Amino acid sequence: MGVLKHYKNLLPVNQNTPDVNLEEGNTPLIYLKRISEKLNINLYGKFEGCNPSGSFKDRGMVLAVAKALEEGKRALICASTGNTSASAAAYAASQGIPCFVLLPAGKVALGKLAQALMYGAKVIAVKGNFDRALELAREGAEKSGCAMVNSVNPYRLIGQRSGAWEICDVLGKAPDIHAIPVGNAGNISAYWAGYNEYFKLNKINSLPKMFGFQAEGAAPLVNNLPCPNPETIATAIRIGNPVSAHLAKAAVKESGGEFNSVSDQEILSAQKILASEGGVFAEPASCVPLAGLIKLKNLNRLPENITVVMILTGNGLKDPDTAMTQVGRPIEIDDNPEELLKILCSD
Repeated sequence: MGVLKHYKNLLPVNQNTPDVNLEEGNTPLIYLKRISEKLNINLYGKFEGCNPSGSFKDRGMVLAVAKALEEGKRALICASTGNTSASAAAYAASQGIPCFVLLPAGKVALGKLAQALMYGAKVIAVKGNFDRALELAREGAEKSGCAMVNSVNPYRLIGQRSGAWEICDVLGKAPDIHAIPVGNAGNISAYWAGYNEYFKLNKINSLPKMFGFQAEGAAPLVNNLPCPNPETIATAIRIGNPVSAHLAKAAVKESGGEFNSVSDQEILSAQKILASEGGVFAEPASCVPLAGLIKLKNLNRLPENITVVMILTGNGLKDPDTAMTQVGRPIEIDDNPEELLKILCSD
């Protein structure tokens, strides 16, 4: 059905809003049995990697693009660490309009770059980090008349609220803790707004604590200081000066939650655990919440038997190169049944 149709009564759409739809949303909320038992909680993963472009960005992008077209815009522009560019390019392609994406040169996972190019976007590699690319994109939007579709676009964050509504629709309640990776910091505030909206409508009778997790090398909200040279294996959250920091801080404070950071090694370990014990392959940034929950468990700071939903923001196929650094290579054998049987019976 798509987000705009499914939640039309909660979104700012009207009879003049174009019907933009790639069947985004309605992503699976997966109960992770083995990992739940390990952490002694009821853990669910909201797998946003099942969206059309493979990440959560599609939820907000569909509304941002629809409203841009409604306002007469005829081109899109964004800065991106990868997922925003893929999403913007996909929706631009579906509507037959140009899309310009600015990426930090050499800092974007190859899978995401391939997506943007395949969708037909004009990709511009900026010799600088994401924060500088965002500044340039905003200036370009102002002077060219292109629609800016980063999360500074208010419709992006409004559309992303739909993830919270889906979680509540499936669970029949809000979780006790909502765990989410934080990069440019818009998504955590969007979910918080979504939960609050459902609470005011009496669709849920409690609100979750919002737990935002960052990588140690890109943790401006944990350290409460901008990070001029962010660095982490989790490229999707390699952002040192998040544009929505004030909104994220408010969501965490109002909900009684917290920010925390994890190392790259903890992120990679969590990625492998999620795949090998949960059956879900998510990109490194998506695994930051699981790394954080494991860290809290080890510190005896994770309450038992609570319900936790973590947002798995992007598909693991976005960045297969990173995944391959921590797994073995295929076993090669001759065309020989006996060699195969040795392997099959070795365990």
